[in-house]
Parts: sequence; C-alpha cells; structure tokens
Amino acid sequence: MRLTSSVLFLRRRQHHRRLSGVSNSPLAAYLPEHPPPEPFHARAIKNCSLEQPSFANYVLTLYVKSRKLSDAHRLFDEIPDRDVRTWTTLLSGFSRVGSSPTTVLDFFRRMQVEGVVPNDFTLSTVLKSCASLTMLKLGKEVHGWIFRNGVEVDSVLGNSILDMYVKCGELNIAERLFHSLEEINIVSWNVMLGGYVNNGEAGKSLAFFKAMPFKDVVSWNTIIHGLMQNGQEGTALELLYEKELGANFNEFTFSIALSLAAALTLLDLGMQIHGHVLRCGISTNGFIRTSLIDMYCKCGKVEKASLLLRKPPTGSETIRSYEKSHEELSRQKISYSSLISGYVHKGDFESAFTTFRSMVCGKLEVNEYSVTSILSACASTGILGLGLQLHAYIIKVGHKMDVPLRSSIIDMYSKCGSLEDAKLIFEGGKDSYVGLWTSMISGLAANGSGKEAVDLFKVMTEGVKPNEVTFVAVLSACSHSGLLKEGKEYFKLMKEVYGIKPGVEHFTCMVDLYGRRGRLDEIKQFICQNGISNVTSVWKSFLSSCRFHRNVELGRWVCEKLLSLIPNDPEPYVLLSNICADDGRWEEAAKIRSQMQKRGLKKVPGQSWIQLKNTVHTFIMGADTHPNSSEIRSFLDELIERSKEIGYLPHAKLVMQDVGQEEGEMLEAEPDGMIHPEFLENPELAFRN
Repeated sequence: MRLTSSVLFLRRRQHHRRLSGVSNSPLAAYLPEHPPPEPFHARAIKNCSLEQPSFANYVLTLYVKSRKLSDAHRLFDEIPDRDVRTWTTLLSGFSRVGSSPTTVLDFFRRMQVEGVVPNDFTLSTVLKSCASLTMLKLGKEVHGWIFRNGVEVDSVLGNSILDMYVKCGELNIAERLFHSLEEINIVSWNVMLGGYVNNGEAGKSLAFFKAMPFKDVVSWNTIIHGLMQNGQEGTALELLYEKELGANFNEFTFSIALSLAAALTLLDLGMQIHGHVLRCGISTNGFIRTSLIDMYCKCGKVEKASLLLRKPPTGSETIRSYEKSHEELSRQKISYSSLISGYVHKGDFESAFTTFRSMVCGKLEVNEYSVTSILSACASTGILGLGLQLHAYIIKVGHKMDVPLRSSIIDMYSKCGSLEDAKLIFEGGKDSYVGLWTSMISGLAANGSGKEAVDLFKVMTEGVKPNEVTFVAVLSACSHSGLLKEGKEYFKLMKEVYGIKPGVEHFTCMVDLYGRRGRLDEIKQFICQNGISNVTSVWKSFLSSCRFHRNVELGRWVCEKLLSLIPNDPEPYVLLSNICADDGRWEEAAKIRSQMQKRGLKKVPGQSWIQLKNTVHTFIMGADTHPNSSEIRSFLDELIERSKEIGYLPHAKLVMQDVGQEEGEMLEAEPDGMIHPEFLENPELAFRN
C-alpha cells in the first residue's frame, strides 16, 4: 500500500496523541504538542527562508496544527513557490477545523487553475468536502479525474471515493465500488454500514453487519445507534448485550448505550453503564457526563442528574475551567436543557424555573428545547407573569419564532387565561401551519370558548388540513360547551372524510361529551360499539360523569370495571368515595377509603403555586414542605376562625377530596392546604393544578 508523506505524518501525529493521552497530570493539557509558529515565521521573513518550500511548508503546518487558519492563509499567500504539499496542508487544515467545505473546494479549483497536480491526500480531502456538501456532480468529476490520470487508488483514497457516494445517497454505485476495491479494510465496511443505516435500511444494515468478517468499536457504535434511529431499540439492546456490556467501549459507545437506556427508560441498564463508566475512569468526560444527565432525566431520576450537572470538575478540567471551549459550553447547554425537561416532566416546576434562571444568569445560550420546556411549566402552573417575562426574553435574544415555539407560546397564554395575547401570536403567523391552528383551538376550548373554537375549526378547514391532534382539540371544545350534535359530526368527519383512525384521546373526549349532556346510557353503547372496553381513560371519564350526575349505582358498576383494569390505581376509589360522599353516604365513603388504604394506595396530593417577585413557591396538600410553613399555618388558623365569626359555613359536599365530613369542613375552609400571607394582597398570583 503506497502512502504519501502527509498520510504518514498524520498517522505519526495520531500515534503521538494516543501516547500522550495516557498522562494523568493536570498540566498535560498545557504541554504544547508543537512549537508556536510565530517565531519560525519571523525568522523565515528575516532570512528569506520562505523561498525554501520545505521550510515554508513546515511553518504552514505549524499554523494549521495551531488551528490558526487565518494566519496560515496569509502565510500561504506569502509563499512564492507553492508545491502540492503547500496546497494540501492548507486544504487539510480547512477540512480538519470544520471550515466550510465550500472553502476547501474553492482552493481546489484555484489549485487546478495554477496547474498544481493534486496527490492522493489532496484528492481525499476534496472528496470529503464533496461528501459533506452532498455535491455529487463535483465528486464524480474528481473520481473521473482520478480514473483518467491513472492515479493509484490505495485504501485511503478508495474509502474517500466510497464515502462520497454513500454520503450523496448513491448506494447502488457505492455497492459496486465496494466490491471492486482491491483492498477492503474495516474502514470500507464501516462506510457501507453507515450508508445503509443513514438511508433508513435497518434490515439491510443488520444483515450487512452480521456478514462483516471483522468488527471494531466503530462498527458496533454505527449499528447500535442506527437501529435506535430507525425505531429498532429492542434489536439495538440485544446487540448491546451481545457485545458484552463495557467490553472495548469508547466514549461514543457509552454515550450511545446511555441514549438507548434513556429511550427505553431502563434505569437499571443506565446505572449499570454508569458503573462501567466509573470503572473506566471517564466519568468526568464532558461527552459522557451529558449522556448520563440525559439518561437520568428521562428515567425519572432528576435529582441524580442535578448532582451530576453541579458536580465540580476534577483533574485537568479544574485547570481549564476558566476557559471553556465551544464544545464544553454546548454540552453544558444540552445538560441544562435535559434537566429542565426532566423537572417539567416530573411536575417539579419550581426546580425547573430555578434551573432555567441559573442557565440564563450563567450566560449559557438557551436553546429552543429549553424555552419550550419552561413555557410548558408556565402553562402547567398558570403563572402568567413568568410567561410574559419568558416571551420578552425570547424576543430579546432573537430566538427564531418557528411553528413549535409559536405554538408553545399560544398554549402558555391560553392556559394562563390570557386569550387576547394568545390570539395576537396566532394572528401573527397562522398561515397554513396546522400546529398553530390546533394550539389556538385548544386554547379557546380550555377557556370555555367552545363555540368560538368550533367556528375557528370551520375557518381552518377551508385552507388547512386538520390532523389527529386538531380533532382532539375540536372534540374537547365540543365537550366543554356541551355541543353533542357537532361533536358527533366531527367524530364522523374525522373517520370518513380525513381517514383518521380515532385514538384514545378522541374516544375519551366523546365519552366526556356524552357525560356532560347526561347521556350515561349512550356511553355504554359507545364503549361497546367501538371496542374500547380496555381503555382506562374512557372509564375514568365515565366515572367522573357518574359523580357529576350523582348516579351512585352506575358509578359503582363503572368503578368495578375500572378496578379490573387498574387494580393498583387509587383514582377509582377516590372517585367512588366522592360519589358516595356527595349523596351523603359517609359510612360507605369511609369504607371505600379504608379498602384503598388496606391495599397501600395513596392519592397523589394536589399542588398549588404562587409567584412572589421572581420566585415561585410550591405548596403540597397536607405537607409542611415550605420553609415558612409554621408562620403560614398560624396565619391560616386565624383566618379560618375569623371567617367562622362572620358566618362562613363550610359545605363539605363541595370538597372534591376522599375525606370524611369533618375533614371536608376543614378542607372547605382550607382549599390549598396553605395560603401565603402576601397572596391576600395579590390573589391573582396563586394557581392550582
């Protein structure tokens, strides 16, 4: 195999890096791999050494290795006699530091104009740029030039040509070229494997992988990650275990394995991988750390993820902490985004707001993922003040107001009760984007404007095709406004005109609609006709309707059906207990609560939030978790006594909790468990879930 001097030089450099990488000294990060180029450049100018190609190329190489491409470019223009190595050094420099592939191609064209004949390493660099830009036509021209000029195609150049065709989507040509290569090595196999994976051919890529005569860590990384990307997480997991967890893993393997654990929410697997990471001594690696944080967030262990994010760096990281690279900042941004999303998913909105504030104060760039997550938190808590601040922040930093972000803002304003603001955002960019229309229809429905939501849906269908989410929104609007006739029509329209198969949410909306109109017998027929007797949300909605209409006997029957599906869910017990309490059957309600307690079931306590200045305070029903709970409790007791003195009489039947009559009277006087004194002066600041 013939190798150019440039290739040998690069391989020696890579070997040197591998050897120097074993040093555990924190000072290793500051030991230069090469001398600074400026003194050599100054000496060359003084001694007129730039006229000597070998010395000029050496200085140019130093600039490239120092990633000082602007200086390298200026030196390049100063060199009077530029040979192929001069051009190749600068071209490879542009390619390696991530410059625009267009820059590489422009220099290659200029090189041809000046009559410099490229070598195989030059051609490999140009082909890489063609692959990055998917410039098939130019790539074919380079391939043709190689063929016409009889350039010997070694494994490096052959794999570059192969990679160009794969990246340009020409798999048929790539397959023929692959089988015609004189020397097929592991890189060749991996290039083809990556082509099948990126083309979405999961089955073909798996068969190709199994046929490979030898596999390295890149092969395993490619196939496992590719199967994940193509929705084959189960097969990817089998391959991960086949590889023997932790055996010959590099940082990318660990990251992929952690992503797989996150996608499947397999906490045990994630913790097992974390153990291997610790044993390998790479837990402080920024890439691995980001993957660990994301895994713990998606597996519901947000506190663990928070500890990892806030854990101080060690070793060489400590020395370099004051000069974070772009890559490190990017990873930190992703970690914060994962943490915010994890808190929101868990319902810990106070921590989500605190983390977001830390991100902004730390001057980290806030990406769209973080913004939409925190908008969701504002919507869930109903805190309009924070939502307004966040909207202003989005405008200030210049976030692109694309459809997902506009939809999130509309959703936030709608759920915070500010329909006028939601309408302003909607009118500013509705056009033909179904997501914006759907968000506005949902917002109107949630605020009791069902008729207006239905009218907007009619306007929408004149130019925009609704999707399944849109129909959930319009059916919900019909339900909120009791529009049974319209709801039945839209349910039929969805199936027969738009060909959308009803899902769980559509069925649940219809059951809720029948229930609000008191058509309890028709709900039975609807469930039977549509074969949805195994859908728990449908039965829960049915049971809520039984409570609303105080139908104890039917409620008991529905509760039995529901408990046969979800015996360990406390909600059916709570609903049936409330139905009995509403009807004055306190002993029966107490008996039902007793059964629930014997099974070890507990209702998830309600929460409420208040915003004071820039801080969100969370209160949990029946828990003294707030730092000022004693003060608040004392103040609340005083309020209750004063309310009784002026004639306030509790009505326990209105309490939607699984409690007895005496407890009900207490809760009627204490709707949120606690009220912050400042809330009395600013009642609009309090929100409940």
